[in-house]
Amino acid sequence: MYQTQLRSSEVIADVLDGRNLTDTLSKLWRKLPELEPRQRAAIQDISYGTLRRLGELDFMLRQLLLKPTSDALIHSLLLTTMYQLAWGRSAPHAIVDHAVQVASRINDGRAKSLVNAILRNFLRQKDALFAACQDDLSAHWNHPQWWVKAMRRAYPQHWEALLTANNQHPPMSLRVNRRKTTVADYLARLQASDVAAVALGGDAILLTQPVGIDRLPGFGEGLCSVQDGGAQLAASLLDVADGMTVLDACAAPGGKTGHLLEIADVALTALDNDSQRLKRVQSNLDRLGLQAKLVVADASHPKDWWDGQPFERILADVPCSATGVARRHPDIKWLRRPDDFAQFAKQQAQMLDALWGCLAVGGKLLYATCSVFPEENEKVVANFLSRQQNAQRLPLSITVAAQDTSAPNTLPATDLPPHGQLLPNDRHDGFFYALLAKA
Repeated sequence: MYQTQLRSSEVIADVLDGRNLTDTLSKLWRKLPELEPRQRAAIQDISYGTLRRLGELDFMLRQLLLKPTSDALIHSLLLTTMYQLAWGRSAPHAIVDHAVQVASRINDGRAKSLVNAILRNFLRQKDALFAACQDDLSAHWNHPQWWVKAMRRAYPQHWEALLTANNQHPPMSLRVNRRKTTVADYLARLQASDVAAVALGGDAILLTQPVGIDRLPGFGEGLCSVQDGGAQLAASLLDVADGMTVLDACAAPGGKTGHLLEIADVALTALDNDSQRLKRVQSNLDRLGLQAKLVVADASHPKDWWDGQPFERILADVPCSATGVARRHPDIKWLRRPDDFAQFAKQQAQMLDALWGCLAVGGKLLYATCSVFPEENEKVVANFLSRQQNAQRLPLSITVAAQDTSAPNTLPATDLPPHGQLLPNDRHDGFFYALLAKA
């Protein structure tokens, strides 16, 4: 438990210093390859849990400290230990003892007594502290105050449900590779492997409980991929057909790339400005038995990569705040700043204008984000349409219903909202789609 306490505290300290959670964990795994799978799982669970509950934890810690601690690692140790005391399964005395051991090895143990006192006070005052959280906006909703207020403005009828959804564990969905099997057949294989699931619609299957990919039959042979059900709508909305030339402008990590190639035999160019992330695209394609042309370049600068031949279809899954997937990446809540949206919107507009010039007359471009804020979605599209007189926004008429009607246990169909904004729920994460045609 000592190793778990120390490493999870280091992860939280790095995230609170502005680093990405996924990258921080990956760096830790490379640094300490000797960590056992159960240790990795415990470190990851504590790190994700602490960030999901950071509003409460930080508020309660401020009530317990006479003055803020200047040691970032001690601060994070207190947060992660309080998380375990509140939501963990181990005995409280063991959790406290191990935290004190960790503190004794940080800065010559000068904070050892402080850690012991704060944690024991937390145990004594826990009920009162949690009650006090209800009167603090950030503590109550486990989001920064500015985020809560922004959600209230954007979704006056649904903001509470959306903030609550952001604090839940995300669903796990699979995309069945229609080139190799069917939804019905793969559901049967999952059932034979004691993995409970239901058909979500299209090529999507929703697992009742998340499992490791080692539990997924035929995963290594490309029978399925892990991809959120909302993200799977992109390939269908783009309306690809055999023989088309297609550009996936921000392809990594390759989920939508693979889906497009599973749907139709197209000449697809997968573009991304990160060579390492593009390697993940190639790895995914190799597993699925698919091929695409991979190019390392910035989609905003076509002169650096485009040969002048227009594409019939373009998927512009642009960089964004990722606020629609915050429950999957809880560090997003604490790393984002209010002025980020204007910066993203500027970048999105530049990319959209640049890619529009690469689209053939009569072609279609799907603008996509995993954001829930209109500054990156409706406003960007509206401004684009005012600039481009030959652009027309098409209605989104796709119904999220199973293509394979023989699939058992199919969830009821739902329609994609006409405005294209999917909000996080128990089926999928938050996404935005706008389909644009070039006259």
